[in-house]
Amino acid sequence: MGGEGSEENAAGEELEWEDEVEVVGEREERDREMALVNKPKKGKRKIRDSGEREIMDSRKAKTKDPSKVKRAKSNGSLAALPADLRGPDTEWWYAFLTKHAELHKDAESGASVPVPSDEEDAFRYFFRTSRRTFDYICSIVRDDLISRPPSGLINIEGRLLSVEKQVAIAMRRLASGDSQVSVGAAFGVGQSTVSQVTWRFIESMEERARHHLVWPDQERMEDIKARLEVLSGLPNCCGAIDATHIIMTLPAVESSEDWCDPAKNYSMFLQGIVDDEMRFIDIVTGWPGSLPVSRLLKCSGFHKLCEAGKRLNGPVRVSGEDAEIREFIVGDMCYPLLPWLMTPYEDENLSAPMVNFNARQKTARMLGTRALARLKGSWRILHKVMWRPDKNKLPSIILVCCLLHNIILDCKDELLTGIQLPVHHDTGYKEENCKQENPSGKVMRETVTGHLPTFEAVLN
Repeated sequence: MGGEGSEENAAGEELEWEDEVEVVGEREERDREMALVNKPKKGKRKIRDSGEREIMDSRKAKTKDPSKVKRAKSNGSLAALPADLRGPDTEWWYAFLTKHAELHKDAESGASVPVPSDEEDAFRYFFRTSRRTFDYICSIVRDDLISRPPSGLINIEGRLLSVEKQVAIAMRRLASGDSQVSVGAAFGVGQSTVSQVTWRFIESMEERARHHLVWPDQERMEDIKARLEVLSGLPNCCGAIDATHIIMTLPAVESSEDWCDPAKNYSMFLQGIVDDEMRFIDIVTGWPGSLPVSRLLKCSGFHKLCEAGKRLNGPVRVSGEDAEIREFIVGDMCYPLLPWLMTPYEDENLSAPMVNFNARQKTARMLGTRALARLKGSWRILHKVMWRPDKNKLPSIILVCCLLHNIILDCKDELLTGIQLPVHHDTGYKEENCKQENPSGKVMRETVTGHLPTFEAVLN
């Protein structure tokens, strides 16, 4: 793996996030589902579910141009601010480079992904984005970080932290997964400042960057389906679904079987649906890693919307035998076969058309697997073992990492080579096999399978 591997955070350090985050989802529905996994009676579980958000809001989500920045609303004029909070700050970058070199002069030579000598590449190495994308992210959160600065945000020289330096601290914490002490040392601030800055950044991004993670409107969905058909040959395919565990340690008083997954880790699930560019278009997180993946799907707002006919409900395609092919997504064998979710054939003696379907389905399905490997490789806080995180706030951290993943794509930015995980995003876990096959799903899969030779004939 890269120089920022999956070592555990410094022992004894907790993620000291401030404040609570609101509950997203339908409380009664969640309570009924969690009764199946012995939900603890005390406390409220926080869920981040883009499908539930759509149900709650009853608004049609539209993708916005990254150049159109949402600004914080203000009830009055802002107070006069120091000059270094008003304009872009670049001094922090050179001070950070110098300090990082001092702290890592002996360790850097042994890193499998050394810090690039090119300054722009070095910036991408530390913060995952180009300077242009970094500036765009700063523009999203600037008003919040200026108008609502937490107390005590000063560095060791006694100067108030600029917006750019605050964003850099937060993004470095998320990108590296290093301890707050280590991140603070590289920026000349203390652990508590890293904690405050990171949480304020997460709060602002969660509110103001949500337009980067929405279900596509029909026009955009038609483009996605067309590109996926070119890629895989599957007609009317809208994306790929996959799930991964975010591993954590818990204090003894919170260590319950609810959070202990099949690999004997305490973990929280992230399920994502991605488009042809590996952009997240729906996520759900906050559920314990002990759930079967099929149960995770059923708990999601996406499942409710699909079953209600409010999602994956676009124009049908007509096969060569005049059968209808509805919109669908693809997933692995850990998911059930449904009319809108196509999984592979599992029989030992598969016919040639079935083998053909499985190969094409895998081509599309791997987009989800690769997207999660890229996400956890870019934002290593999700890949390392989190030391005693606040389970009520962890869903917000996961969501913001997904937003940053999408922003990189939306800004047509590129990751450095070697950042993506070289292995599967969920190593150490056995593959689940759901074995649930909806009769209408079986008919749909057979229709798609029978259509594929027709598609090949058209190409040839």
